[in-house]
Amino acid sequence: MEKDEFSRLLGMELTEINTGSCTLKLTVTRALSNGFQIAHGGIAYSLSDSALAFASNAYGQKCVSIETSISHLKSVQIGETITAFCTEINRGNSIALYAVQCKNENNDLISVFKGTVKISRSNWE
Repeated sequence: MEKDEFSRLLGMELTEINTGSCTLKLTVTRALSNGFQIAHGGIAYSLSDSALAFASNAYGQKCVSIETSISHLKSVQIGETITAFCTEINRGNSIALYAVQCKNENNDLISVFKGTVKISRSNWE
Protein backbone atom coordinates (compact mmCIF):
# COMPACT_ATOMS: atom_id res chain seq x y z
CA MET A 1 0.00 0.00 0.00
CA GLU A 2 2.85 2.39 0.76
CA LYS A 3 3.87 2.39 -2.93
CA ASP A 4 0.34 2.32 -4.37
CA GLU A 5 -0.32 6.00 -5.00
CA PHE A 6 -3.67 5.45 -6.73
CA SER A 7 -5.21 3.36 -3.94
CA ARG A 8 -4.07 5.93 -1.38
CA LEU A 9 -5.37 8.80 -3.53
CA LEU A 10 -8.85 7.28 -3.51
CA GLY A 11 -8.67 6.81 0.27
CA MET A 12 -8.58 3.02 0.42
CA GLU A 13 -7.88 1.41 3.78
CA LEU A 14 -6.27 -2.02 3.94
CA THR A 15 -8.00 -3.88 6.77
CA GLU A 16 -6.75 -7.44 6.24
CA ILE A 17 -4.30 -9.22 3.98
CA ASN A 18 -3.23 -12.84 3.74
CA THR A 19 -1.75 -14.92 0.95
CA GLY A 20 -4.57 -15.12 -1.57
CA SER A 21 -7.04 -12.85 0.22
CA CYS A 22 -7.51 -9.20 1.05
CA THR A 23 -10.08 -6.84 2.54
CA LEU A 24 -10.13 -3.14 1.60
CA LYS A 25 -12.50 -0.33 2.61
CA LEU A 26 -13.30 2.99 1.01
CA THR A 27 -15.72 5.77 1.91
CA VAL A 28 -17.34 7.40 -1.11
CA THR A 29 -16.79 11.14 -1.12
CA ARG A 30 -18.41 13.75 -3.38
CA ALA A 31 -15.17 13.76 -5.42
CA LEU A 32 -15.77 10.07 -6.23
CA SER A 33 -19.34 10.59 -7.47
CA ASN A 34 -20.70 10.80 -11.00
CA GLY A 35 -23.29 13.13 -12.54
CA PHE A 36 -26.10 11.23 -10.78
CA GLN A 37 -24.49 12.00 -7.39
CA ILE A 38 -23.76 8.33 -6.68
CA ALA A 39 -20.41 6.54 -6.68
CA HIS A 40 -18.83 6.39 -10.11
CA GLY A 41 -18.71 2.78 -11.37
CA GLY A 42 -14.95 3.05 -11.54
CA ILE A 43 -14.80 3.31 -7.76
CA ALA A 44 -16.02 -0.25 -7.07
CA TYR A 45 -13.88 -1.40 -9.98
CA SER A 46 -10.76 0.32 -8.64
CA LEU A 47 -11.37 -0.97 -5.11
CA SER A 48 -11.80 -4.50 -6.46
CA ASP A 49 -8.75 -4.24 -8.70
CA SER A 50 -6.59 -3.09 -5.79
CA ALA A 51 -7.88 -5.93 -3.60
CA LEU A 52 -6.97 -8.33 -6.41
CA ALA A 53 -3.47 -6.87 -6.63
CA PHE A 54 -2.82 -7.05 -2.90
CA ALA A 55 -4.19 -10.60 -2.52
CA SER A 56 -2.34 -12.02 -5.52
CA ASN A 57 0.96 -10.33 -4.70
CA ALA A 58 0.86 -11.34 -1.02
CA TYR A 59 2.75 -14.54 -1.84
CA GLY A 60 5.81 -12.43 -2.65
CA GLN A 61 5.78 -13.13 -6.38
CA LYS A 62 5.02 -10.26 -8.74
CA CYS A 63 1.56 -10.65 -10.30
CA VAL A 64 -0.22 -8.49 -12.87
CA SER A 65 -3.82 -8.69 -14.01
CA ILE A 66 -4.43 -10.02 -17.50
CA GLU A 67 -8.24 -10.09 -17.49
CA THR A 68 -10.89 -8.53 -15.26
CA SER A 69 -14.64 -7.98 -15.30
CA ILE A 70 -17.22 -6.48 -12.98
CA SER A 71 -20.99 -6.61 -12.54
CA HIS A 72 -22.55 -3.64 -10.73
CA LEU A 73 -25.58 -4.73 -8.70
CA LYS A 74 -26.51 -1.75 -6.52
CA SER A 75 -25.69 1.95 -6.50
CA VAL A 76 -23.58 3.47 -3.74
CA GLN A 77 -24.43 6.80 -2.17
CA ILE A 78 -22.03 9.58 -1.19
CA GLY A 79 -20.93 8.97 2.39
CA GLU A 80 -21.34 5.19 2.24
CA THR A 81 -18.40 2.94 3.03
CA ILE A 82 -17.88 -0.03 0.76
CA THR A 83 -15.75 -3.05 1.57
CA ALA A 84 -14.06 -5.32 -0.97
CA PHE A 85 -13.50 -8.95 -0.02
CA CYS A 86 -11.06 -10.69 -2.35
CA THR A 87 -10.66 -14.47 -2.30
CA GLU A 88 -8.49 -16.77 -4.33
CA ILE A 89 -10.39 -19.28 -6.46
CA ASN A 90 -7.43 -21.09 -8.00
CA ARG A 91 -3.67 -20.56 -8.15
CA GLY A 92 -1.50 -22.47 -10.56
CA ASN A 93 2.16 -22.03 -11.49
CA SER A 94 1.62 -19.11 -13.85
CA ILE A 95 -2.07 -18.10 -13.66
CA ALA A 96 -4.38 -17.40 -10.73
CA LEU A 97 -8.10 -16.60 -10.53
CA TYR A 98 -9.74 -14.37 -7.90
CA ALA A 99 -13.23 -13.18 -7.01
CA VAL A 100 -14.02 -9.90 -5.26
CA GLN A 101 -17.34 -9.05 -3.64
CA CYS A 102 -17.99 -5.43 -2.69
CA LYS A 103 -20.59 -4.80 -0.01
CA ASN A 104 -22.03 -1.68 1.58
CA GLU A 105 -22.45 -0.97 5.30
CA ASN A 106 -25.73 -2.95 5.33
CA ASN A 107 -23.91 -5.98 3.91
CA ASP A 108 -25.75 -5.56 0.58
CA LEU A 109 -23.79 -6.89 -2.38
CA ILE A 110 -23.02 -3.94 -4.66
CA SER A 111 -20.64 -5.56 -7.17
CA VAL A 112 -18.98 -8.81 -8.17
CA PHE A 113 -15.55 -8.71 -9.80
CA LYS A 114 -13.52 -11.51 -11.36
CA GLY A 115 -9.80 -11.17 -11.99
CA THR A 116 -7.14 -13.32 -13.57
CA VAL A 117 -3.48 -12.61 -12.90
CA LYS A 118 -0.24 -13.73 -14.49
CA ILE A 119 2.22 -14.94 -11.86
CA SER A 120 5.76 -13.81 -12.56
CA ARG A 121 8.90 -15.71 -11.67
CA SER A 122 10.19 -12.46 -10.11
CA ASN A 123 9.84 -11.91 -6.39
CA TRP A 124 9.18 -8.66 -4.55
CA GLU A 125 12.26 -7.42 -2.72
